[in-house]
Amino acid sequence: MQNALLTETRSDIVRTLPVNVPFFRPHVGDDEINEVIATLRSGWLTTGPKVKAFEKQFTEAVNGKFAVAVNSCTAALHLAVEAIGLREGEAVLIPTMTFAATAEIILYRKAVPVLVDCDPVTGNMDLADAERKIEKLKRRSLPFLHGRDLKVVGMIPVHVGGYMMNVRNVKEFARNHSLWIIEDAAHAFPAAWRPNSNSPWRYCGDDTASVTCYSFYANKTITTGEGGMAVTNNEALADRIRLMSLHGLSHDAWGRYTGDGSWDYKIVQPGYKYNLTDIAAAIGCHQLTRAEEMRKQREAVAEFFLSSLADVNEIHLPSSDENRIHSWHLFPVRLRLENLAIDRNVFIEELKRNGVGCSVHWRPLHMHPLYRERLGWKENHFPAATRLWNEIISLPIFSSMTFEEMVHVVETVKELCSKHAVNRVAMAA
Repeated sequence: MQNALLTETRSDIVRTLPVNVPFFRPHVGDDEINEVIATLRSGWLTTGPKVKAFEKQFTEAVNGKFAVAVNSCTAALHLAVEAIGLREGEAVLIPTMTFAATAEIILYRKAVPVLVDCDPVTGNMDLADAERKIEKLKRRSLPFLHGRDLKVVGMIPVHVGGYMMNVRNVKEFARNHSLWIIEDAAHAFPAAWRPNSNSPWRYCGDDTASVTCYSFYANKTITTGEGGMAVTNNEALADRIRLMSLHGLSHDAWGRYTGDGSWDYKIVQPGYKYNLTDIAAAIGCHQLTRAEEMRKQREAVAEFFLSSLADVNEIHLPSSDENRIHSWHLFPVRLRLENLAIDRNVFIEELKRNGVGCSVHWRPLHMHPLYRERLGWKENHFPAATRLWNEIISLPIFSSMTFEEMVHVVETVKELCSKHAVNRVAMAA
């Protein structure tokens, strides 16, 4: 797709560069605001008809069968591993290159997260290393085993930044090792994959895992402020997730307050308080109608960055592929440190000093004290992720980004790379 924004007059833009570009700006319009006002006036604030509508619309958007709206992606993941039957002492393969939630929901179940290295280009889980980790478990050679047996029962892949893994390969791996799959799709809506150009597109959530879990946090591709969704084609899993999302009540609590509802209820399991509110769902319903439009706007930003920074020798740009529909939640670049006289942290400081918000996704789990000290992971267990951690910077990308902001990001990155290029610094010395 050609970016129409590229036709604008660059000299005019440069003269009006903004002072600051935030890392993210929510794209919330009058429709969302008016829907929230209408919801407040309706008197129905917590889980009710808006949540039901949001769930229905979301299943249609991803071509799933059942959806349960909850208050975070973490909640969705927690409910998913509970519903699928993860037990104390069992092990789950997860990428070390992920946010804390992917691992902590395994610890909630008193199970063991087995960390897996990443692909050095995409940052996604490296299935070859996952195979090596399983073999090491069989040989009892991982640092936290202490001679005990540990059975791997499942895996939780993460589609980093919204670039989907090859789902066929993930499913084949899981089938070969008799594992269930729960997807951490916090970044991957709307995103899709296909094995080749002759195959139909399959959206993330379209039977890509036993349960697919999404995030609607403030900085995600669509937002409800705080929120999440669990999508599955398995009715029994959906029923269990819904049951446990609200105190293990025998039926939807909100139904007690409708004209057709019963005042009585029964608690059948010790559940959780993970339900989404109608106020949040009111935002989500309208965000959902614009999801593809906003994705295309982020895609236009990504294409501008990719074309404008293609000749910069000091950075590697993120992957794109004709067999992926990328959600472009993130735009991560990798610094070619051998070509730069500064490190990643200094580069970030200079970006921010020049008015470009940025972040890092993520400090790998094996480099956090919890997983280093409790499980004994070391940096040399994950060479790709350890190296990537020192190179990556997430540049700002969001659907309401202006052309002026895009140019400011590009020009700042180019200027810093030129200023700190090894050859230039050496010549100046």
